[in-house]
Amino acid sequence: MKQRIKVLQLHPDYNVKTNDVSDLGEQIVKSLPTDQFEVTCAYLSGKPTGSQPHSIAEHEHYFELPDTKMHGLRLSALWQLYKFCKANQFDVVICNRFKVVSMVLQLNKILHIPLCVGVSHVLNEYHRPYRRFQVRLLTDKHWHFVGVSDAVKNCLIAYKSGFNEHNTHAIPNAIDITKAEASQLDKQGARQALNLPQDKLIVGAIGQLFARKGHRFLIAALANIQHQFPDLHIGIIGKGPEEQNLRNQIASLGLNDKVHLLGFRENALQYVRAFDIWAMPSLKEGLPLALMEGISGHLPVIASDIPEMHDVIVGAGGITVAPEDIDALTQALTEYATLDASELENKGQQAFRFLSNHHSIDTYRFNYRTLIESHLKKNMS
Repeated sequence: MKQRIKVLQLHPDYNVKTNDVSDLGEQIVKSLPTDQFEVTCAYLSGKPTGSQPHSIAEHEHYFELPDTKMHGLRLSALWQLYKFCKANQFDVVICNRFKVVSMVLQLNKILHIPLCVGVSHVLNEYHRPYRRFQVRLLTDKHWHFVGVSDAVKNCLIAYKSGFNEHNTHAIPNAIDITKAEASQLDKQGARQALNLPQDKLIVGAIGQLFARKGHRFLIAALANIQHQFPDLHIGIIGKGPEEQNLRNQIASLGLNDKVHLLGFRENALQYVRAFDIWAMPSLKEGLPLALMEGISGHLPVIASDIPEMHDVIVGAGGITVAPEDIDALTQALTEYATLDASELENKGQQAFRFLSNHHSIDTYRFNYRTLIESHLKKNMS
């Protein structure tokens, strides 16, 4: 019997989602058929408790390293990871985020794992000089890097610090569109579940309530046109440290009955059809899966024109706005609010077609499997 390829996917923290529609770590596992690959998912910190989900990988490992062991030289953490990798003799290690990449860069000078893949999830993840120095010093033929968008890939290569056209690739984030659609409530049911009015035009957003998400600018834009479009509302699913500031802003602008802070919702994707328009006024993102989740609900989009999102917004036929630009957001809301229902629906269908053609989960899985198979073969020959 042919020996299977042993793959370790290493995460900094336990992060398995209940719904794997946009859990890209789990989607990578799905891309590797069990008759050819033996996959282990490991997490440096955290572990599932109670009813929290486990990975679908054949094996799991939880290092449960405290924060104190993940700072400075991380000698104890490196030793534990070394012993684990040495004992299991992996052929491939997929490293998510810099912390993990850094540790495996050091260890693989001793372990000689044939293929290591470092995944960069956000723009400018390597902007700190010591990070670029480490990549330049330790990268060798065993290493390949993946950016979750063309913008992230191009940013890595531009550093000229070990990343190049041969070892750095773009595999755009994706979601399981079919599964996403199947999980979504219809508009009436979603609005009823969220206690939203059935007869209003609602701009929706899902995301933690952090300042960098830019929700305050969207709310300010609504205030500019609240009298022109009295039926225009905003609904935001999420919680976070900005919640009280947003509530204060909403009250000061007289928008208590038009802006709905909906709090945390388990499996928030099921509610996207409660909205008529999808908004992401973020100041900073990677390639946000929430943008794709909104488009999977056949919604037209308004989003910040930042490199991480530009291609998706434009490709989807959405409206781009400069970050923090309240006037541009006001104009974008006005443009959509003046469309009739059929015109809005057509815009949403255009966005959905783009998502289906360019960010399908099947393509995502194929690209990861191809990357692993092609470069592992080269490194082992």
